[in-house]
Amino acid sequence: MAENSLFAILMRSRWWISFAICAAVVLVSLAVFPKDISPFAALGAFPFFIVGCMALYKQMRAPSPARLQALQEQASQQSWADFSAQLQAAWQAEGYEVQRLNQPGADLKLARNGQSCVVSARRWKAAAHGQEPLRELLAARAQQQADQAIYVAMQALGENTAAWATKNEIIVLDAKGVALLLSKAAKQA
Repeated sequence: MAENSLFAILMRSRWWISFAICAAVVLVSLAVFPKDISPFAALGAFPFFIVGCMALYKQMRAPSPARLQALQEQASQQSWADFSAQLQAAWQAEGYEVQRLNQPGADLKLARNGQSCVVSARRWKAAAHGQEPLRELLAARAQQQADQAIYVAMQALGENTAAWATKNEIIVLDAKGVALLLSKAAKQA
């Protein structure tokens, strides 16, 4: 599904919006078309109903904003040993094989389904993130021959640094992403 298609946007929106569009399509179909055709025209609302059900299911399973905030605060107060152990457990719960690395620029190596990824997470609490740790991560990705690179940062990257990360295909796991990852691991524990 395209990222900006109507249904993709509705999947990211609140669930009731899809049901409201569904109801509007049904009402317009019943009001505009003749009685023998209107039930068939109303079936055009069915995809909106399905998307609404999918969004409702997804949103009911997602952690609450308060839970995400609590996980973000907990992660930002942890020591490196605790945080790295929690990240390792979270990625293992996602089905990754996790290997700790002792090299500049990369702290963990993830592997799943023949794909590998290096992770730089040691600077997760830094107030500002420059391009130097990202360059080290790129070098580690090349040295480990990994397919992807993930940089963990609780604070948002600066505009130039974020653009540089995007240009070099580095995935930035922000505070919300970290909280979501840790919440999935907490569910499975």
